[in-house]
Amino acid sequence: MLDELQQANEYIINKIIEKDTLILEMEEFAKENNVPIVTKEVAEYLKFLVDSHNFKDILEIGTAIGYSGTIMGRIAKKNGGKLTTIEIDEVRYNQALDNFKKGDLLDTVNVILGDGTVEIKKLDQTFDFIFIDASKGHYMEFFKDSIERLNDNGLIFIDNIMFRGYLYKEYPKRFKTIVRRLDEFINYLYENHNFVLMPFGDGIGLVRK
Repeated sequence: MLDELQQANEYIINKIIEKDTLILEMEEFAKENNVPIVTKEVAEYLKFLVDSHNFKDILEIGTAIGYSGTIMGRIAKKNGGKLTTIEIDEVRYNQALDNFKKGDLLDTVNVILGDGTVEIKKLDQTFDFIFIDASKGHYMEFFKDSIERLNDNGLIFIDNIMFRGYLYKEYPKRFKTIVRRLDEFINYLYENHNFVLMPFGDGIGLVRK
């Protein structure tokens, strides 16, 4: 059954034909420099979800090089909104700024250099959509701070929530704490929120307020 799921996933990925030069450039950079970005099928789903709901004001926790931020920022710009994105690594922060500039998004995207566990608390606005893809060990804290800033009927999209499959298969001992925290986080979401867990990409969690 697992092999069939993997084959289905590969089939979907092979059907996704990307033509945008900036997106392709970022994908190549991420591959060559081992930068974690959302997988192709997750990127497609993210774009479909944000665009279908006409989300305007978006918060992203974990900018990296601006790959998912570019996808969401373009939709926010089209809808007359803005993307606020937080990145803790200064090198990645500057790379993201360069990519947002290339994508003509600097007037639409507010890039914050800092720790999400600190910076989210400083935000004094609310959002229609929140995308979490940063330090896995802090997902619970990111979520609890974020949902306070989510508008009614808004969505939170949590990427990599199954952490390389380590939640259900053998994993290196150094990841024990992260795996335990993510498993506890998933239990918390099921018990307390309108939550769905989907096993594609590296695991996606969706919460609707």
